[in-house]
Amino acid sequence: MRRPGRDDAPDRLYTITQGRSRTDPDHPFDLVTLVVAESEPASGMQSEHTAILELACFPTAVAEIAAELRLPVSITKVLLCDLLAAGRVSVRHPRRSTLTDPDILEQVLVGLRNL
Repeated sequence: MRRPGRDDAPDRLYTITQGRSRTDPDHPFDLVTLVVAESEPASGMQSEHTAILELACFPTAVAEIAAELRLPVSITKVLLCDLLAAGRVSVRHPRRSTLTDPDILEQVLVGLRNL
């Protein structure tokens, strides 16, 4: 069975990221980080960068972008770091939930069980 992104030739993935395999530690991307395009694709841009900008015309999660591009998430994150450094995208990291009241959590659990 062929799995998108995982069975691609390793040299293709190496070429797409110009040999980089890790993202910048100052810009960690989460699977649910929302990416929004801040500019239109320019002529001469790498095709994957163009595709990301087209996908991110509305807030789009990193995992969704990777799935649409049929690339591993790690490769997608490297490409997103390039676009972020160029100012072509902005990111919104998910907020941590402040919901810690056990009574509210219990009510949610009871509600879910009643469904």
